This record gives sequence, structure tokens and C-alpha cells, in this order.
Amino acid sequence: MNDTTPDAGRIVLLTTSHRVAPGLLSWQAWQTLRDADGVLCSDAAHPQLPYLKEAGVEVTVETPAARELVERCAEGGRTLVVLATAEGDRRLTDGLATLAGSGRVAMPALELLPGSYDLPGARLLDLVQVMDRIRRECPWSRLRTHEDLAKYALEETYELVDAIEAGDREELREELGDVLLQVVFHARIAQEATGDDEPFSIDDVAGGIVDKLIHRHPHVFGDESAATPEEVREIWLRRKGESKRRDSVTDGVPLGQPALALAAKLGSRVRGASLEVPVPSGAGVGYELLGLALRAEAEGVDPEAALRAAARAYRDAVRSAEGL
Repeated sequence: MNDTTPDAGRIVLLTTSHRVAPGLLSWQAWQTLRDADGVLCSDAAHPQLPYLKEAGVEVTVETPAARELVERCAEGGRTLVVLATAEGDRRLTDGLATLAGSGRVAMPALELLPGSYDLPGARLLDLVQVMDRIRRECPWSRLRTHEDLAKYALEETYELVDAIEAGDREELREELGDVLLQVVFHARIAQEATGDDEPFSIDDVAGGIVDKLIHRHPHVFGDESAATPEEVREIWLRRKGESKRRDSVTDGVPLGQPALALAAKLGSRVRGASLEVPVPSGAGVGYELLGLALRAEAEGVDPEAALRAAARAYRDAVRSAEGL
């Protein structure tokens, strides 16, 4: 932009994040608002207005054109603060940029002042709001049940694993989003539970996993210590056992998971409990595969991942034989 004129005043475009609770502005933002010669806002429903009023900051709800705003600032070198909407005011900013670029107008100092900043994870709030609206207004989505969506959770998880194994970072980011969508979708459906099913929300889901993580990491959030991954695993299993109170080490192992992963999980549970359980004898390749899976798990190899890697190599060999 062109050079500003000292006596032409100052325009401050104050932006706020709709993901931060109204009223939680930075110290610099509050000081600027209190010291300004005038505060303008084009949105009568802006969430910050009640808090500014409570703090004694007078706001004029109007939408001045860029040239009018510049002329007002020039009256005695005034400082005017424009409280932007969540989406910003492109018309005003474009107009100011045009005036500044013309070189024919004595421009006030132009300043962009973020009044609040998004915290890490703030976009998750957007996802929850978008999901709420889709659930209400989309003819397909509002009819879905947990049972309807179960297959998609599996598909998205497999696609995520593919992205990890392919080393594709862009694909990884997208597939993580698809998995996250499944979590938010199921939680949104659960809010509407009736009858004997008690409803719960995404906050209940997040709160539950937060409590679980803190409980199982006393070496991070408590007084216990763990210097090695092995010690961490020991604490995790102990804390998990305290909370689950299972009758059998096999309780809670999902039988619907891929067979090799199922065998490895069972082997891990048995080994963790220091049980000596021989592999069942029987004819057929199934028992041979079970023995291989248990051996791989005992040696620290994920049999599911190992077989997937081998299968990918076999696929590449097939494509090579086909001349592809």
C-alpha cells in the first residue's frame, strides 16, 4: 500500500474467532477498543457486542464505505476500530486497498489486529457444527443408524492403513479426516437415543478418552515413573486390568477383526497373563496359520502387517509379470 499520512488517522480492523468464547479478547484488543475514537460493526448480531457493551465500549452498528471511513479518520486524526465479522468484510478491505493503491487519497494508517486466536483443535468445533446441520437437513444422513454406518467405519480404517503403508502424506491427512468423520457421526446419532439407550454426545466421547488416557499414564500425569517403553506397557496393562475386571484374558477381544490380527491379539493377551496355552492341534491350514501368527506375535512382529506387506509385494510381482 502507499505511504500513510500522519494526520490522516488510523483504521484498525479487529478480527475475532467464532471458535473462541465471546468476550475472550487479547489485552491489546481491549486497550485498542477503549482508546479508539469510535468503534464500528456492520453486524448487529455480532457475538462480541453484548460483552463490549458490558465493558463500557460503545459500538455503532453501521456499514460505512471505504472512502467514508477514510474521511472520518481524517477529521482530527481519529482512530476508528472496525469490528469484523467472522467471515471478514471483503467489501471494506477491498475498498481500502483500492484507495491506497490509487495514490490519490491521503490514507490513514491501516492495521489488522487479531483480537482472539484459535486454540489447537478449534476446527473440531466446526466439524461438530457441520455434522449437526447435516444430521438435521440431509435426507440421507438424518436416517442413518449405528448399524448402517458400521461398514463405513471398517472401509475408512482400511483406507487409512493403505495410506500409511503407501507413505502418502496427503492421502494420510484425508483418510484421518474420514475416520474422524465416522467418530463424530456416530456420536451425533447417539445424542438422539431414546428408550432404554442413554444418549451421549461427542463431548462425552472425548471426556471418556481423556479420563482413560490420564488414568493409564500415571507416569505423565501422576507420581509413577517409567523410563522405558516396557515399563510404560506394564503400567498400561496394569491400569487397564484394574478398570476392566475381566473374567478371562480373552474378554473384550473383538472376534470380527481380521483373522491374523485376532490370533495375534489372543496371543498377546495369553502371553501378557503368563499363561502356557498350547496351540490346538488339528488338520488344516488354519491351525498352521494360527501357529505362525502366534509365533510372529511372540517375536514382536505384527502378522497382519507382515502378510499385508508380503501381499503388496506379490501384487507388484503380478503387475510386473503382466508388463505393467
